[in-house]
Amino acid sequence: MKLVHHLALAAGVALASAAAAGADAYPSKPITMIVPTAPAGSTDIMARLVAEPLARALGKPIVIDNKPGASGNIGTEFVARAAPDGYTLLMQYSGYHVGNPALYPNLKWSPTHDFVPIAMVMRAPHVIAVSGTLPVNSVQDLIAYGKKKKGGLFFASSGNGSIQHIAGELLARQIKEPMTHVPYKGSGPAINDLVAGTVDMFITTPPSVIGFLPSGKLKALAYTGAQRHPSMPHVPTSAEAGLPGYEVESWFAVFAPAKTPPEIVARLTTEIRKIVESESFRKKVDDQGAFAVYMDPPTLAKFVDQQLAMWSKVIKDADIKPD
Repeated sequence: MKLVHHLALAAGVALASAAAAGADAYPSKPITMIVPTAPAGSTDIMARLVAEPLARALGKPIVIDNKPGASGNIGTEFVARAAPDGYTLLMQYSGYHVGNPALYPNLKWSPTHDFVPIAMVMRAPHVIAVSGTLPVNSVQDLIAYGKKKKGGLFFASSGNGSIQHIAGELLARQIKEPMTHVPYKGSGPAINDLVAGTVDMFITTPPSVIGFLPSGKLKALAYTGAQRHPSMPHVPTSAEAGLPGYEVESWFAVFAPAKTPPEIVARLTTEIRKIVESESFRKKVDDQGAFAVYMDPPTLAKFVDQQLAMWSKVIKDADIKPD
């Protein structure tokens, strides 16, 4: 019996040592961070802001791989099916993670069963942005312009069912005017058409539009947070612009495939926390018109559950369906 006990104890120690060695050895090769949108949008910007310092901290390259399409479902499903070894990560946009489950009944991935949370990195109210060529300078100007325009306002989104899509539908209901939804495969292509004047409006997170404001290529008519953002002090809140109660916020977080070893999750979230709480990262995110916010895996898991319930109700109450 003593021999069996000693053998079992030795096996347990060996397994614990192997797990520790695995954590110490990670990563031993480059990591891929999947972005389920086209380049140049907010999700892509956040992935690159996190990936560069994370690669330095881990000592291995992090490759950004954009996989846009199907309202984020192509890239998200790719990560859900990837090996749970810490070498495939997802920089996820909240609209896809907590909006798509209520919009697509046959979704091939689950936000709770197929992923393990790593860390939240940013929260961002939206801006109501219009083309610089549009003859409006306020939300009230925009509403009046839409009433006169044949077909009403054309608003862009990063895909059917995205929070930008939902934001546009909620605005149409609030102002009681029909608007036409124009979906794109990410914020980047939507911004290109907004600058060109092909679409009238894009309600999106500030990082994808803020660089176009100083030149006048785009105009920000309202910020959908409770308070103005320091990087855009002259942009009124929705309430100040005449849209009381119209508040829309997105968030961005890193996830890994379910069953990723806890020691790898712990290593990643520890390093990402250092990045998100650093002054340099906070300044970069502030400059983008958003807020650097860290959440650890358990807190993020609870937050996702809350967000799933909230957005499901919003989508159902507003009767929003993918086009």
